[in-house]
Amino acid sequence: MPLPARPDASREQVGTPAEAAVDLVMAVDRRVGVSGRSVLDLGCGTGRIAIAAALLGATPVVGVEVDDSLLPVARTAARTAGASVAFHALDVNRWDRPSDLVLMNPPFGAQRRHADRPFWDRALVLARQAVGAFASAASRTFIARFALERGARVIEVESVPWDLPRTFPHHRAARVRLAVDRWVIEAAGPKR
Repeated sequence: MPLPARPDASREQVGTPAEAAVDLVMAVDRRVGVSGRSVLDLGCGTGRIAIAAALLGATPVVGVEVDDSLLPVARTAARTAGASVAFHALDVNRWDRPSDLVLMNPPFGAQRRHADRPFWDRALVLARQAVGAFASAASRTFIARFALERGARVIEVESVPWDLPRTFPHHRAARVRLAVDRWVIEAAGPKR
C-alpha cells in the first residue's frame, strides 16, 4: 500500500510492514480476542491494521487519520480485501468514541519529540478492553509507566523485526533496521 507521493517526515508517515500489522492483530487476538469486538485504528494511514482486524472478524472497525490523502488508498485496499472499515479524516485528539480495542502504529517521536504521546493518551482513554500498538523500543519505560498511571496493565511487550525502507530525502541507506516493540495492554476502560 503506497504512501503519499511526498510523505511528511514531521508526521513520521512510514508504512506499517504487512507482516507486522498481522502480527499485532494476531497478538491482540491471542490475548483478548478480536472477533466481534469494535476496533479503532488511530493514525490508520493506508489502513493495514484496521483491515487486518476486520478480516479477523472485528466489527465495527474504524480508522482515523489526519492526512485525508491516505484515505482513498485505505478505502480501496479495504474494498479489495473485502474488509468493512469506516475511515475518517480527523486528528486523533478529536476522536471521542470509545471502542473495545484500540490498535495503532503511532509516530515514534523520532522527528518530533513526544509526537507519540497524543496517540497513547487517546488510546488509553478510548479503549474499553485493550490497546495493541507499536512503539520505539527506546520508549519502553515511558509507555509502561504511562499505562500504569492510567490504570492499565501491560500484558505483553515483544520486540518485532522492523526494516524501514528509504522514505524521506534525509534517509541515506536503502533500508534501516529499527528497534520496535509490539505492545498489548489491558485497558482501564473509557474515563466517562
